[in-house]
Amino acid sequence: QVTLVESGGGLVQPGGSLKLSCEASIPTFGTYVMAWFRQAPGKEREFVAVITRAGGSTFYADSVKGRFAISRDNAKMSHLQLNRLQLEDTAIYYCAADENMKSPFVPGVEYWDRSTYGIWGQGTQVTVSS
Repeated sequence: QVTLVESGGGLVQPGGSLKLSCEASIPTFGTYVMAWFRQAPGKEREFVAVITRAGGSTFYADSVKGRFAISRDNAKMSHLQLNRLQLEDTAIYYCAADENMKSPFVPGVEYWDRSTYGIWGQGTQVTVSS
């Protein structure tokens, strides 16, 4: 069974940093596109970042570009580094994965659409507060 488990969330002051991790129990990890989404209270789940199978390309939501960084490693982990956190970054952060989608840099691939991803973690809470 394929599962994703997030960790690293917590309470942080504005301007602070956190590193989220997603451990994937996926035998063929390298064949999955990995992404992060988030959902704030009362809002829809929204795209944050995605990384290609080989890790060579990344894409970000405009709201986090330049502040967040997605990565992946050979230990079947995906990470999301959150820097210069703002109050509006408060949300539950979810790791997502999909084996069947085309690469995010292929035109027409809606990597920002949560329905593109077939596997989801349980989420980890990030709270930014002074």
